[in-house]
Amino acid sequence: MINIVLAEDHNIVRNGIVSLLEKEPDIRVAGAATNGHEVLNLLQSGTHADVILADMNMPGMGGLELTESIKEQYPNCKVIILSALDHEKYVIKAFQAGATGYLLKSVTADELVFSIKHTLLDNLYICSELTSKFLKRLLTIPDPEAIHELDGMEFSLKEIEVLGLISEGYTNQEIADKLFSSKRTIEGQRQALIDKTGARNTAALVRFAIINGIVN
Repeated sequence: MINIVLAEDHNIVRNGIVSLLEKEPDIRVAGAATNGHEVLNLLQSGTHADVILADMNMPGMGGLELTESIKEQYPNCKVIILSALDHEKYVIKAFQAGATGYLLKSVTADELVFSIKHTLLDNLYICSELTSKFLKRLLTIPDPEAIHELDGMEFSLKEIEVLGLISEGYTNQEIADKLFSSKRTIEGQRQALIDKTGARNTAALVRFAIINGIVN
């Protein structure tokens, strides 16, 4: 039997997850809490948990703080973070804190149950929606063979700013207005960037900047 302690401060969400998990024959919800402090109190009072499902943001003590405390005091207990935040920086923070899983609250019941059993085998788990998103982002990372073109070439913050605006299709006059500069100055900066990168024209300049990760 897998013992779960759930930490979620929204009653409807918490009750929904509890109801879902209670349908699984090999899972038991050993306790439910509204913040990290309550989870620690449950564990200290004798409640056994194999896995803790913890919301990222909770009053008093959130998921990250709770994860750090659990890994320090109950190293054999797994922590899976539940969150509405899909940015990779939050995922990284969660795993750095000691989490073994990161799920968006939009996951299906099947994936939630799978993640619990998967992490109990000492595996890390990221929900499929995030995995797909991160993979797509990885595919946009410049080819290492293209990056070598930047060797010894440095760009100032002003050059990067101008490059970014050029890549977005702004005219010289529009860029000048945005940067409180003159059209003639921007024309000179555009040409200087073309000369610096060896690009044949503005289109080639934009392609160079994107391939080498200078602009998105």
